Amino acid sequence: MIPVTPPPTGYAEHMTTTTAPAPTPTEDIADAVRSARAAQPGWAGVPPADRATMLRAAAAAVRAHADELADTLATETGRPSSSGREGVLAGAATLDQYAELGPLHRGRSLQGSPEATDFMIPEPRGLVVALTPWNDPVAIACGLLGAAVVTGNTVLHKPSERCPRTGELLGQIMAPHFPDAVLATVTGGADIGALLTTSPEVDVIAHVGSSDTGQRIAAAAARTGAKVLLENGGNDPLLVDADVDPEWAAEQAALGAFANAGQICVSVERIYVHSAVAPRFLEALCARATAWNEHPQPLVDARQRAHVHDHVADAVDHGAQVLVGGHIPDGPDATYPATVLTDCLPQMRVLREETFGPIAAVRVVPDFDTGLDEAATGEYGLAATVLTNSMDHAQRAWRTLPVATVKINAVFGGAPGGAAQPRGRSGNGFGYGPELLDEMTTVKVVHVRSAPCPSKH
Repeated sequence: MIPVTPPPTGYAEHMTTTTAPAPTPTEDIADAVRSARAAQPGWAGVPPADRATMLRAAAAAVRAHADELADTLATETGRPSSSGREGVLAGAATLDQYAELGPLHRGRSLQGSPEATDFMIPEPRGLVVALTPWNDPVAIACGLLGAAVVTGNTVLHKPSERCPRTGELLGQIMAPHFPDAVLATVTGGADIGALLTTSPEVDVIAHVGSSDTGQRIAAAAARTGAKVLLENGGNDPLLVDADVDPEWAAEQAALGAFANAGQICVSVERIYVHSAVAPRFLEALCARATAWNEHPQPLVDARQRAHVHDHVADAVDHGAQVLVGGHIPDGPDATYPATVLTDCLPQMRVLREETFGPIAAVRVVPDFDTGLDEAATGEYGLAATVLTNSMDHAQRAWRTLPVATVKINAVFGGAPGGAAQPRGRSGNGFGYGPELLDEMTTVKVVHVRSAPCPSKH
């Protein structure tokens, strides 16, 4: 058994609460890679049940420090502590899930010759680099880190430079429950990420973030041979059919567009509403937006707010009408109001690109088929939502929309253990669920046959 360093009694004392950690020096990155690589064979030799026990202990520690993590996240990104705490607890639950699934992850036997035994066995890939985002950093990191370590990989985790203290704190909470160098955290910006993703010693790169960064990572991995898992940008459509309650549809649209200030990977980015219900839908959506603006949540920073406002300004320049919001408010933080746009056109950036802000961009369509055709366009393939009472429309929609996840009559939700494969500029590979264990392992085929007995002379 590899020895495990006892965890410290307190985590906050090891961090400053007002300043971000200094980026990991570039000369230390190579040492971190070497240490993680050297530790991996020993970690792979630890029985899966013992790895799972350590992961459960890490999950309990994350849960015990949920408030501390949520408060740290709030200071870095503006996400309310109550909402951030939900993400932390979701992350701890994911660690527990992988602690249960890890020891059950198995291969299969093969039917071959009666004189031989054939089987397939999963093995860890080696060293995993996890590059995680700022919008839900603990929940997303826990999924990638948990699946990687429970299957016998070692991990280097680089959190987003927009929430380095949250990522460092998560590492300080989790790492002591594993042997040295099994799980390590490095901090910094794109330069540190580039050092990790171009290293020939890295076997898997798991990235959740922008599509542009994901494409650069894929190009680097093509040269090193690393496996790449990408969950990147989205431009998720919402279709509102003629036969639904427009007030309920507006409630769904507002939740999808405005929750976490629109900073969710599967936020509603563009809305196609049937003309038969459009007036009542828009009236109800404006009321919802106004209510959200009574307690607005700031965006992560001024740079993101400028990006969001650029999309709104582009829409207005091309003929869109602002019904609610659409302006940069006074004040020191990066708040942007929940905004409702109508008269949106396909060429506008709010319908073509990922805005990642609290913008409900509405396009009124004459019929369901027109909305479905337009929703099925674009470079992204993350998710889509359809609100309809027609089984025929629901069936045609989920078969037609070229996305990883289609949600019928609910913008959020899903069964435990679900997973999805992004398409197009949204990425590739399973980023969560039981299938992530498959992504973190590679399969070895074994053929065993008895040797003939020596000849007697």
